Amino acid sequence: MFKECVDIKKFKKVMLVFNPNSGRQLFNDSASRVNEVRNLLRGMLGSAALTEVAIRSFEEVRSIAKRICDEDFDWVIVAGGDGTLRAITEVFVENDKFPYMSVYPMGTVNLVAKELMMSPEPGKWVKKVSKGTAIPVWLGQANNRLFMTCAGIGIDSMVIDSVSETEKKYLSKFAYVLQGTELVKRELLWKDWQYKFQVMIDDDGVWRDAASVIVAKSRYYAGRFSLVDGASLSSPKLHVCLFRGVNKLDLLRYLALLATDTLAADKSVEIIEAKKVEIKCNIEKFAAELDGDCLVSSPLSIRLIPSPIKFIS
Repeated sequence: MFKECVDIKKFKKVMLVFNPNSGRQLFNDSASRVNEVRNLLRGMLGSAALTEVAIRSFEEVRSIAKRICDEDFDWVIVAGGDGTLRAITEVFVENDKFPYMSVYPMGTVNLVAKELMMSPEPGKWVKKVSKGTAIPVWLGQANNRLFMTCAGIGIDSMVIDSVSETEKKYLSKFAYVLQGTELVKRELLWKDWQYKFQVMIDDDGVWRDAASVIVAKSRYYAGRFSLVDGASLSSPKLHVCLFRGVNKLDLLRYLALLATDTLAADKSVEIIEAKKVEIKCNIEKFAAELDGDCLVSSPLSIRLIPSPIKFIS
């Protein structure tokens, strides 16, 4: 991992993007936290350098990100969750603009902020970024949609696809537990798993069978779980996890392995490093999840973006 040291006090144009809807169920004092971050940053950078923009609707994200590209901001700080961070970064990739970035954790899960060890306490957060340590974060792309932490198709994406935005907003992680329970009853109680996937790695011509697939880009998965040893935001690698078994006991075991951070210990789960992944399904347009949101569907073509984005963290 190549680290770079930058002097943030030399930045002329810095934008703090605040999503007030992120993590509303987690932090009732989110606005005051962001205000404290803003005030501390103004003290270091000066008021003229810092622009603050609130996202009032998710539809505004792309226009804000486009403004950042058009006006050549030096440093962009996203106070929000992984979904907001991904949506903004996706516009940067589309426009081939790569400002320095940082994330202040305010979402439901915040996997990127967790791996980068970004504290939600404003003083600690500002103290860390003030050191100017910038690390590369390599990005994944599935069917031309960006992801930063993981892509999944199968058990996990079916659960995520069944969670409504209202449930996600007000029930947070509990919504996924509820829908996971419903999935087990609906799909596994009286029958085996009926969905089949085929996976090709790095155009090697071999189609591998799987009952469910997770492509890890980050160390963490689903909040606190460390999915694959060696997976990292700062590594230009994908880690493809192939779940083989199709009966209910196999799939229930996989869910338990994910929940107990012991996936790599199970010999029936194959983990392969890759740069590119192709995935087919026996069901047309089976929903796939990227960073916890179902944005694409099968068939999937997954690859790494050629250049990383530098995160000050």
